[in-house]
Amino acid sequence: MIEVDDLSKRYGDKQAVDHLSFTVEPGKVTGFLGPNGAGKSTTMRLILGLDRPGGGTATIGGLRYAELAQPLHTVGALLEARAVHSGRSAYHHLLVLAQTQGLPRRRVQEVIDLIGLHEVAHKRAGGFSLGMSQRLGIAAALLGNPAVLVLDEPVNGLDPEGIRWIRDLMKRLAAEGRTVFVSSHLMNEMAVTADHLIVIGRGRLIANCSTQEFIARSSQKAVRVASPDRVRLGQLIAAEGGRVSDGTDGALAVTDLPAPRIGELAAREGLVLHELSPQLASLEEAFMELTRDSVEYGGQGHAAHDPRHLTSPAASTLGPDGPIEGGKR
Repeated sequence: MIEVDDLSKRYGDKQAVDHLSFTVEPGKVTGFLGPNGAGKSTTMRLILGLDRPGGGTATIGGLRYAELAQPLHTVGALLEARAVHSGRSAYHHLLVLAQTQGLPRRRVQEVIDLIGLHEVAHKRAGGFSLGMSQRLGIAAALLGNPAVLVLDEPVNGLDPEGIRWIRDLMKRLAAEGRTVFVSSHLMNEMAVTADHLIVIGRGRLIANCSTQEFIARSSQKAVRVASPDRVRLGQLIAAEGGRVSDGTDGALAVTDLPAPRIGELAAREGLVLHELSPQLASLEEAFMELTRDSVEYGGQGHAAHDPRHLTSPAASTLGPDGPIEGGKR
């Protein structure tokens, strides 16, 4: 379990994390979302002991990261896939980490096979593609068979097959009772991966709820209506105060009028309905709406609210005794 209690961090005149509190529970995949500049990567760094908080605490299993005797046995982390020694092979990168934690050599081969690195295990990591570097970072995170995983943008650079693989892996690990805390700018992926969401903006908590509840909070709710009498039905809906627009496949998209009332109008006039289905906003739409007031860096058009413009991972990764900057301790 990860517990963040009244956590704060300031850099100069910028309050990156502002009295933030939440708990990441085992047995589910918890997504961590926030607009650009929200403090997401800073929060992860504070949890993993890469920065010192200005106030509050962040603990893993009740202990600060620095207090963990063998950290890789407790928590596996991926913050920056490229932060490895470029001259080392994948095998020797993992072997060095394993030896610092008293892990057997066979465990290195096990995670290599698990992650699908066997064909490049003895090639230099400096020549890896981003996707292959991501796989190596995930292998390192799993090396100690930890109960807690903290992953920042783990599908970055992966092809569709790789994305599905890491999605299934995270779900499987959570089903085993592990704590899985993952950030991603890919909203569609989070929608099908995360059971729970923690959303922050300007360093403060915006939402801490299930993915379904977060989407349901959005006001962007519509009703899809298909009818051979669409023109007449559209007129009735508009007269009742609903807003009508063209949907897909010739259907109507109706807002500001609930589905039961639309059905009543159609029945009263004897109009045929082929479909009458409420439509919730997507996770992307809900995210953009509910974080609109927390976007720090504006831009032209809709870029400021575009979930593709989220915080990039911090330029460091985690070793057994603390941060490794640029692959060197």
